[in-house]
Amino acid sequence: MGVRAQQKERTRRSLVEAAFRQVSAERSFSSLRLREVSREAGIAPTSFYRHFRDVEELGLTMVDESGLMLRQCMRQGRQRIAKGGNVIRTSVSTFMEFIGNHPNAFRLLLRERSGTSSAFRAAVAREIQHFIAELADYLELENNTPRSFTEAQAEAMVTIVFSAGAEALDIDLAQQQLLEERLVLQLRIISKGAYYWYHR
Repeated sequence: MGVRAQQKERTRRSLVEAAFRQVSAERSFSSLRLREVSREAGIAPTSFYRHFRDVEELGLTMVDESGLMLRQCMRQGRQRIAKGGNVIRTSVSTFMEFIGNHPNAFRLLLRERSGTSSAFRAAVAREIQHFIAELADYLELENNTPRSFTEAQAEAMVTIVFSAGAEALDIDLAQQQLLEERLVLQLRIISKGAYYWYHR
């Protein structure tokens, strides 16, 4: 990659990171303005269009990155499991670590999942489906059960996990620990239920 291409990629990265910083508990992506994001990134507003067609394209890039970061984090969790960690507890703690480290990325996924933009809703739905598919792959391999079965199990688990994640954004550490224990219990119930349903 040439010097100019590297500079362009750095500026594009700066815009994405600036937008993530401005998303918060009080502020949704839809309220962001091009001039604010550009100023936060330290570039002229007119330069924005060299990197993104419009603010919506920036937002869709952020959704893609948020989903990818989450999947990469959970892959790291599965590596911990392979080294002897408890499957459900390690997965839950890894997920909560992601929320703690990237709260605005998770907020973006939550809000745009049911937002007013059909393009954003579709993008978030794709990311969640990727998440479900990777979990289904893991369950299929570990439990030696049919794909259709593991997909149903994975979808149930992801639905509960995302709901717990929404709660985790606005609670203190003690409450989060209680939430993690509840989530571990719920996922164990799904896992046990799936096992007995399949082997009945």
